[in-house]
Amino acid sequence: MKLTRLELNSWIIEIAGQVILVDPWLVDPMTFFGSPWLFKATHKGPQTYTPTTLPKVDLILLSQSFDDHCHKPTLEQLDHSIPVVASPAAAKIVRDLGYTHVISLTTWQKYGGTNGLEITAMPSAPASSGGENGYLLKGGAESLYYEPHIFPANQAIASYISNLDVAIAPVVGQIFPLIGQVIMGPQEALSMVKTLRPRVVMSTGNGNVHIEGLLIKGVRPVGSFEEFAALLKESGLPTKFLTPQGGETVVLEKAAS
Repeated sequence: MKLTRLELNSWIIEIAGQVILVDPWLVDPMTFFGSPWLFKATHKGPQTYTPTTLPKVDLILLSQSFDDHCHKPTLEQLDHSIPVVASPAAAKIVRDLGYTHVISLTTWQKYGGTNGLEITAMPSAPASSGGENGYLLKGGAESLYYEPHIFPANQAIASYISNLDVAIAPVVGQIFPLIGQVIMGPQEALSMVKTLRPRVVMSTGNGNVHIEGLLIKGVRPVGSFEEFAALLKESGLPTKFLTPQGGETVVLEKAAS
């Protein structure tokens, strides 16, 4: 399995011989609801990929309909014939953009791709009231769990996932005024690791970006990478913690049988 970190929630995941583009943001700026006064993000440095320099993408995977997961200016510039697996709300957005092969998944529904690829929509953050998704990806003997907001207190997840190779999730949280905590911090991330027991956990939701706007005023961070790393070490769990930077590729070998 090969994982390339882009920025914020964007990844390229290579599993089961498929190149999967996750929650892509490749075009500046990124705004919420088309309102830069509310929220505006831009890349601080050169981007790893643009829509025209991407490798061949076999599938686009969208977890949420929010702009930092389903970025319309980016999606407008990608090949609309690429299959898209998405939450119901995100699926509507890409269909409206003219994508021709869109698979909408609700919780526990599955998509079966080529080479034995299987994607299952998992219960996601309570803040995602529009029916948004986390995902479990399986290909051959490899597996990956992706949750960009908050790991839910759902016992069914623990019974569904076993022998997990990698979990991609936030480990530094955010609390928004009037909304509350929408991104999990170190304690919640440790709870996720204790539940899923991945070989590797990788941070997401951060990046080398400039953010401004009314929405971020009063936002409070929860924890740090260092705090999570310390908690993980104290737990005695064998899970390895990685913090790949934008543009960095991590190759994970198959677990020994």
